[in-house]
Amino acid sequence: MEMVLDVYRRPYDSRFPVICMDESPRQLIGEVKTPIPGAPGRPARHDYEYKRHGVCNVFMANEPLAGQRMVKITERKTRQDWAQFVADIADRYQHAEKITLVMDNLNTHTKGAFYTAFAPDVARAYIKRLDFLYTPKHGSWLNIAECELSCLSSQCFAHRRICHLAELQSEIEAWATRTNETHRAVDWQFTLDDARMRLKRLYPKFKTG
Repeated sequence: MEMVLDVYRRPYDSRFPVICMDESPRQLIGEVKTPIPGAPGRPARHDYEYKRHGVCNVFMANEPLAGQRMVKITERKTRQDWAQFVADIADRYQHAEKITLVMDNLNTHTKGAFYTAFAPDVARAYIKRLDFLYTPKHGSWLNIAECELSCLSSQCFAHRRICHLAELQSEIEAWATRTNETHRAVDWQFTLDDARMRLKRLYPKFKTG
């Protein structure tokens, strides 16, 4: 936890960007009955019944200090999918000397995943440009990308039914483009001192005096 909080205190440096990454499943849902469009004085109406069209995975990466986000939809949630998404991040920041990647410790988030998706020389080249920093177990709330996924869900998916993968990809790309244009940064307020005070029960106790 303290390592993550130390990284969040770093000043902005384009040569050493800090990128937070997270992922979340998303259910594809379609209408069973044709919705009734809204009219003056009457809201649109949707039947409560719906049809499931499977589940996809939403990858999110964001650079808190620069206010930039990357979002990608995949049909699956495999090591190869994760490695390809992280490679996309590295390609976008190709001029960076070293990328610090903050993420949770899911079993697919490993250096070995790159070797399942790329040839050994390519995998090694990507790994050398990345510095992996994992949030502690039960501490995924320290990952700013988790907050961004929540924003995406509330601003893009709330009260909507999307059943096609291509449509969902188009919607999240539009959201990311619009949000990135504002360069909305993240003002992280939870500090190391806060952690030691509010979470002092997690620290060893020492006798003084």
